[in-house]
Amino acid sequence: MGSRVLPSRLAIVARLALIVILAGIAAMAIVMAMAWSSAVTDTSGAVALDTELRIPPLAGSRIGPDGARVFDLEMRAGTADLGHGPQTRTWGVNGDYLGPTIRAARGDTVRINVDNELGETSTLHWHGMHLPAAMDGGPHQLIETGQRWAPEWTIAQPAATLWYHPHLHGATAEHVYRGIAGMFIVDEPGGPDLPSEYGVDDIPVIVQDKQFRDGQLDMSPALFAEAGVLGGDVLVNGTPAPYLEVTTERVRLRLLNASSARSYRFVVAGTATVDLIGTDGGLLERPHRVDHVQLSPGERAEIIVEVAAGTTAVLRSEPPELGLNFWTDRFSGGDDTLEILGLRAVDNLAPSPGPPPVLAAPRDLGEPATRRELTITSSSTINGRTMDMERIDETVTVGTTEIWEVRNATGDPHNFHIHDVQFQILDPEGPLQSGPKDTVYIRPGQVVRLLVRFEHYTDPATPYMFHCHLLAHEDRGLMGQFVVVEPGATATESSREHPMRNGARAGP
Repeated sequence: MGSRVLPSRLAIVARLALIVILAGIAAMAIVMAMAWSSAVTDTSGAVALDTELRIPPLAGSRIGPDGARVFDLEMRAGTADLGHGPQTRTWGVNGDYLGPTIRAARGDTVRINVDNELGETSTLHWHGMHLPAAMDGGPHQLIETGQRWAPEWTIAQPAATLWYHPHLHGATAEHVYRGIAGMFIVDEPGGPDLPSEYGVDDIPVIVQDKQFRDGQLDMSPALFAEAGVLGGDVLVNGTPAPYLEVTTERVRLRLLNASSARSYRFVVAGTATVDLIGTDGGLLERPHRVDHVQLSPGERAEIIVEVAAGTTAVLRSEPPELGLNFWTDRFSGGDDTLEILGLRAVDNLAPSPGPPPVLAAPRDLGEPATRRELTITSSSTINGRTMDMERIDETVTVGTTEIWEVRNATGDPHNFHIHDVQFQILDPEGPLQSGPKDTVYIRPGQVVRLLVRFEHYTDPATPYMFHCHLLAHEDRGLMGQFVVVEPGATATESSREHPMRNGARAGP
């Protein structure tokens, strides 16, 4: 009798276990289906684009007794209306959200007084700028609350659309998301005749995606969103649902992807033409008529758009081509269509120059003397190692050119940014990769070959960074450090405890 009861009880337990497992599988399937359906955003035609675009003011400056052009910046907390009421808590520079546009010319010596009134430690990095490592504003140049940092350097690079943002190790995504960012425009005397009247036919377009909860910025990533926070609200210069009144025959849009994780595939919908004239580090050799411009986080592009008088067009982001599998693509924004900026041309347009046939002379970065291999091995490691503030990963010699081969060995989206330099992509995929670059998207399994020249500045103790510019990845440790040294020299101990120490010259 007992021998019959035991199998019967075991069968009941087995059936119950099977029911629990099947219920769990069904629940997980429901969760996955709900996450899948909610992971796509399509705002095409659904956003009114009826708020006039805010143009960040130009940062004021003065000439100091030593001849340097002096700018004053204050990082501070505030509140702003980002489309969810006027009491959204934000950070900004000289204001409540974002910062002023810094504009200076090649050859200028600039000194930027940065005061930190945020109530917590931060940094301010000059993304795309060629400058001494101690002035770079990376994670070693900490600005404690209530303190001032005053980097000074001579601008020694061509006209370009650069930007600035915090670079505090482990907290960059949060600080940028809250609103610390702004554009840094470098002009070059004697450059080509292009639209250049700031706020009229020369327009900064700082694009960010946000999500909100109860009227406040929400940094909670969605389920399965490995790349970081993807928001359904798009801000341009901090403006929700924006439009630009176009008053000139042509308008130059300086596109900056200042989002933490999202890539955009910009198109102009309507009867408009688009000419690509510049990339991260400056002008192309010649203009290119294009139908789209795809930018991953941190990348920039300059386009000239011609909208017919009395008509409208829309700057829109179509689903970007990220090279991911269908699942990762969906949860990385790869299926999203987003309205970015309305373009409303008035009936009578003022004259504005179009792009000339030649924009810039070819660059000669020299012959490579060294080749380095860097592999993104996870969303927190390069060459199997996570970021260590005390470790110098690479040492390069000033005055030399190298090839950096960077591989994405993961199935996730990544890009790659190198501080201090503008590299050349040796196997460019289209005109957007033919110009000077400091950030490049790398598909899973892809290897990009970068020709990189290191000039002017040496400091064996103070490193520059290289890293993924998907900010959640950077914060997790997908970053490394390199120093530039004199021939025959080696790296010395980190200057982490001495953020103001500068072993480099302030100018080339």
